[in-house]
Amino acid sequence: MTARLRIALVFGGRSGEHEVSVISARSVARNLDPERFAVLPCAVDREGRWADEATSAALLEDDGTTPDTVAPFAGRHALDPRLLAGEVDVVFPVLHGPYGEDGTIQGLCEMLDLPYVGCGVAASALTMDKVLTKRVLASAGVATARFVAVGEPEWRGQPAGCAARCRELGLPLFVKPARLGSSVGISKVKSWSELPEAVERALVFDDLVIVEEGLDAREIEVAVLGGSPPHASVPGEVVPGHEFYDYADKYLDNACTLLAPAPLDEDLAAEARRLSVAAFQLLACEGMARVDFLLERRTSRLYVNELNAIPGFTAISMYPRLMALSGVGYRELLSRLVELALERHTRRRRFAAAARLPLAARAAVP
Repeated sequence: MTARLRIALVFGGRSGEHEVSVISARSVARNLDPERFAVLPCAVDREGRWADEATSAALLEDDGTTPDTVAPFAGRHALDPRLLAGEVDVVFPVLHGPYGEDGTIQGLCEMLDLPYVGCGVAASALTMDKVLTKRVLASAGVATARFVAVGEPEWRGQPAGCAARCRELGLPLFVKPARLGSSVGISKVKSWSELPEAVERALVFDDLVIVEEGLDAREIEVAVLGGSPPHASVPGEVVPGHEFYDYADKYLDNACTLLAPAPLDEDLAAEARRLSVAAFQLLACEGMARVDFLLERRTSRLYVNELNAIPGFTAISMYPRLMALSGVGYRELLSRLVELALERHTRRRRFAAAARLPLAARAAVP
């Protein structure tokens, strides 16, 4: 019998999406094929400390242990020793937001020469930053909503100038931390008097804020699975239960409605899928990503809003639901993500081996 692959499921973390990560990890652990994979839970507390094996396992079992009580190893920056001891075959990061979805855990895996699921370092860092994402997409002619980037030093030193730039977008506006997800820290601004408070709220979570024009739009999502070529799912739609799709809508009160598939005509659905693959490739994504759109009601024009390199994997998350509707069930999806991680690692090790050749030998390579 072939030995099962040991999957280090890394979850929790230092971001404001800590709880969401724990919920997603529980779902992934339940759905990984037990005949092919052995799950090694690796919990990270809010201070960035790695929990012991027993605490990590208890968190996945949802026995009442909370993310705030994760017992760390000695040393604030210590790693799970299993990552260093050759006890892991593949790392599956389910870390949403900063210190996980932003290229940091991916860089750690690269340094440790460990295969890992999902986007690489550059794509993870790029998609985490809403400002950089929009600039790259716009440079390739992909439509995005108009926006203004506001850094904390600029806001503290020249608040009037920042407000003047924001006024060029008109009302309403959406104000968000530039490098966070799950709608944490987001505000809708309907009068100019609300702008300072909205910016201050976003600055609690990040020192870079993105201010976007508030389009009257539907929220469309497409799941993308890596490969050659990448596979885009049927589109889904999020109908917010509140004025906009916020953190409470997503994870607390279940007030939103998720339509899967989205009620779109065939041409618009096909365009959403085409744009999803284009955005995925433009940002050098690998493995997986969820592409979020705004569909303007007046013009029926699609605007790429953002890409999520580690989309939610909870029971209600769109990514696995949309892939299932597109013929890739949850268990098969997770297996394919692990396979893609191994394929990339094999490919990159070949290039790394060539780079280690002596200079004369490298020059002789045809």
